[in-house]
Amino acid sequence: MEKTPEKILPYGEGERKRNQVKSMFDTIADKYDFLNHFMSFQQDKRWRRKAILSLKADAPKTLLDMATGTGDFALEAWKWLKPNLIVGADLSEGMMRVAEEKVRKAGLSEHFQFEYQDCTALTFKDNTFDAVTIAFGVRNFEDIGKGISEMFRVLKPGGKMVILELSRPEKFPMKQLFNLYSVTILPLAGKLFSKDNLAYEYLPASIKVVPQSGEMVMLIKKQGFVKAEFKHFTFGVCTMYTGIKP
Repeated sequence: MEKTPEKILPYGEGERKRNQVKSMFDTIADKYDFLNHFMSFQQDKRWRRKAILSLKADAPKTLLDMATGTGDFALEAWKWLKPNLIVGADLSEGMMRVAEEKVRKAGLSEHFQFEYQDCTALTFKDNTFDAVTIAFGVRNFEDIGKGISEMFRVLKPGGKMVILELSRPEKFPMKQLFNLYSVTILPLAGKLFSKDNLAYEYLPASIKVVPQSGEMVMLIKKQGFVKAEFKHFTFGVCTMYTGIKP
């Protein structure tokens, strides 16, 4: 069977992917931030900041952060962009509870709104947001094309989409180091610190099959975006994709 993102499941065959992903993130929500920072050697913070700064010239007033998780990207977006409203959408209520608590402690609740949403079938009206972002969530979609199509639909004409996703380095020695890290160190760290061993076996498996570089750009263009392009960070460990709704 061909390995595609839709067929890589956290807990194996049985339930549809969206339900498994929701259960997985509800389970690891309390350790998610720590493991993200620890296992990326704090580089995830730098990647988020670079992705957000790519929106600074656009000065969006309304921003949708899809698969918002524990809200790190959304809060960083507020810090640099100061939009009137940031809407965080996610399948995992457990992750969003962490995000809501962070926002409350920061005294920013009036600028944020969190909603339980399937990001491949959003309930927002067409042409609602000035910008749409997603960090490390595309590979978890049941249908990546549908997810990107929804980004296009809810964006206002002229609005910008930013995707941040982990990727596979292609050059020596990062390719070999990344393979070693993802096969041995990542699952081991997840087993030691997380209540869900399978979640950190799913992560490297999903990275291997998510569309990469030019392939992802082609998928973005297919959904209607123009000026679609990609930029690698940290020798190709992470990639940012951008596109504009004409």
